[in-house]
Amino acid sequence: MKFPFDLSAYQPLHLTISQKELTVEQKATLARNITLVRDSIVFFTALANTKGLGGHTGGAYDIVPEVLIADGFMKGSASCYPVYFDEAGHRVAIQYIMAVLNGYKQPEALLHYREFQQGLYGHPERHESEGVFFSSGRLGHMWSHVNGVAEAHPGQTVFMFGSDGSQQEGDDAEAARYAVARKLNLTLLLDDNDVTIAGHPTEYMQGYDLVRTLSGHGLSVQSCDGEDLDALFTCIRQAIVDQGPSAVVIRRKMAVDIVGIEGLPKGHDVIPVPLAIDYLTAKGHTEAVAMLQQPVEKAGKMVWRGSSAEQAKNRDEFGKIICEILQGMDKPAEKVIVVDSDLEGSCGLHHIRKNCPEVYVHGGIMERNNFSVAAGFGSIPGKQGIFGTFAAFQEMVISEITMARLNQANVLAHFSHSGVDDMADNTCHFGINNLFADNGLAEHDQTRLYFPADALQLKAVLNKVFHDPGLRFVFSTRSGTPFILNQQGEKFYGDGYQFSAEKDEVIRDGKDGFIIAYGEMLYRCLHVVELLKEQGIDLGLINKPVLNIIDESTLAKVGASPMALVVETQNSKTGLGIRYGSWLLERGYAPKYGYMGTWKDGAGGLSEQIPYQGMGTEAIVDKVKLLLQR
Repeated sequence: MKFPFDLSAYQPLHLTISQKELTVEQKATLARNITLVRDSIVFFTALANTKGLGGHTGGAYDIVPEVLIADGFMKGSASCYPVYFDEAGHRVAIQYIMAVLNGYKQPEALLHYREFQQGLYGHPERHESEGVFFSSGRLGHMWSHVNGVAEAHPGQTVFMFGSDGSQQEGDDAEAARYAVARKLNLTLLLDDNDVTIAGHPTEYMQGYDLVRTLSGHGLSVQSCDGEDLDALFTCIRQAIVDQGPSAVVIRRKMAVDIVGIEGLPKGHDVIPVPLAIDYLTAKGHTEAVAMLQQPVEKAGKMVWRGSSAEQAKNRDEFGKIICEILQGMDKPAEKVIVVDSDLEGSCGLHHIRKNCPEVYVHGGIMERNNFSVAAGFGSIPGKQGIFGTFAAFQEMVISEITMARLNQANVLAHFSHSGVDDMADNTCHFGINNLFADNGLAEHDQTRLYFPADALQLKAVLNKVFHDPGLRFVFSTRSGTPFILNQQGEKFYGDGYQFSAEKDEVIRDGKDGFIIAYGEMLYRCLHVVELLKEQGIDLGLINKPVLNIIDESTLAKVGASPMALVVETQNSKTGLGIRYGSWLLERGYAPKYGYMGTWKDGAGGLSEQIPYQGMGTEAIVDKVKLLLQR
């Protein structure tokens, strides 16, 4: 399949610091290049959407003018370091097309954006031979890195691209102070479109202004209209000329000129296919439109033995269940605060904002602050904080968790997108170190890590532990999960089920050994157990919904069996597998033991990630048979 745009029409600019304005010819070339690149981004991100892969259109589309101007300076001036860095990793589409335009990839590579094992992940991962020169994606981690690059290249100006959203992270304040103190030759190009995932910063974070903030840190700051090419060129050139760190705040609407998403939060995500078709049709791109209209072959739906065909997403159900609890309370606003970190739709907190707005706070992209706010509120007797973000970003608040524990805070935290299932965003967004949250000392510690198997168990867990003291961490996956069924074909966690934090659960009994799993691996392992029973291997299955509690009776049952295998999508070096084996050994139990977990960087795609980590059905079956043979 051929890429439907003629990228050979792209004409790179060579800009010099000595020129004070664009020539007429340069401006015309720049305008043509911008149109070509923007139209291409709309197309191939929408193409990924036809395959269910998602992605991000608006941010990458927005920053094309400043990227092309910076690229021109990199090509035309030896004083500019020839790599641009972007702290907003979701804008990776612009990096991939620039890799094509600079000769690192063929145009047809863009047809496979975010696909499995194609190297075009949802966030950039450094692979210089493919034209990607840095990894990013966790906001707040890039500027300090770029400070170091600037320290290593004192004779050159280093570019970093950012945004009004990414600059909310507190790490950037530290980076700003360092850059000013060290007088680094660093130029920030910041897309100020007044849009983040969940809203408009001018509405939910009044007082926050990039120009005032960065000027207050001591940077030289200019602002301009990002669609005014002459003004944009002038500001970028001046920022390069200025000694020390400088910033250009570039103002424009999100996804400017794209009908249906211009200026809206939904412009952050991938463009809906019908809107992309409308946009490209108006531009006369008939070949691209035809490709978007082609039917996409859908993979057959997997039938998981022992589980329902029906699925639900725990990450969304969390908010619905919390709403039910809050609506049953007297004056909940006096007792509860819910602090979001711009991921309300991903963590289910949007249900709380809509139905219980009196307890909801849009905290912006500031995980460390927001968790600590929830903890501070919950440190007052009779009150508790609720907090939500991605499981990957749990690592950003480990120190705050320690202090919350020491301050005897009551916090219910929801970490969604745990594990690797459906993670086209790839490695930087892997939530594989959940057990880091259990960082307290044993004395008086009440910290609990909950990973329910399905939506019904989630509801039972939340109703049971909502009012418990201390730190309660609830994990969920990005993907939906089916409902676990008992041997009679009824929902295991249906009517009559009572959750106990002290008890592991025997989903299936078996005389040949046990698999121990939780969360999104429980139904997958149940499938294996049912499959093996058909082959004459009588294997049992244990659900461990509380990761850091030892159930002595169940542990003894497993320890007395011939074999034990822990299967999880957590880090194989830090997950439950390591702990569970130690627990067995400490008590003198010696079944044949093994564990399986995530152990390598991602490869893109969605459902392909778990098999890629060696935890598909066949791999688990092979591991069981190997252990039984020892």
